[in-house]
Amino acid sequence: MPRNHPARDAQDTFYFDDSLLLRTHCSSVQPHAMEGMKPPIRAISTGKVYRRDPFDATHSPMFYQVDVIAVEEGLTMGDLKGTLDVFLKRIFDKSIKTRLRPGFFPFVEPGAEVDISCIFCGGKGCSTCKGSGWIEILGAGMVHPKVLRMSGITDPRCTGFAWGMGIDRVAILKYGVDDIRLFFENDLRFLQQF
Repeated sequence: MPRNHPARDAQDTFYFDDSLLLRTHCSSVQPHAMEGMKPPIRAISTGKVYRRDPFDATHSPMFYQVDVIAVEEGLTMGDLKGTLDVFLKRIFDKSIKTRLRPGFFPFVEPGAEVDISCIFCGGKGCSTCKGSGWIEILGAGMVHPKVLRMSGITDPRCTGFAWGMGIDRVAILKYGVDDIRLFFENDLRFLQQF
């Protein structure tokens, strides 16, 4: 990754020195999966990630992330949308709605921010969704053609989609936990309920 690449932004990243940093996402596993497999590819990676986020009720500088990638002939944004819709309805509730908004992520093009209808007010607007009826849940997009080529996938018919999401964020929404910091305090009375 070039030194001036947006993913190296010092605002978002913890650096030890000019060349050593804590990972900000698990997307770095995706090229390894593509290099080691032939399409069709389905891969999931999980792990701790680190960002310069405040440690407050809804943010943490360290959290757990899951990244998903699929590569095969002819995948489209429609496939991404449909897969996310089924996935998110299985996690939350079959009545939720999903939407994609344009978003920038360095490894996908086009990229999208993915929202779900607010699970607390049913999309009517409340303090949790800040009156919008929507909650941002993850980032996604079509795997950038340069990433595919760099990973050894040269067949122009092969496309892919990917997404990444914070598992902790999903847990606070799904289980109605009002403070993400509770997951890191090691209080067994809290943790054993899951």
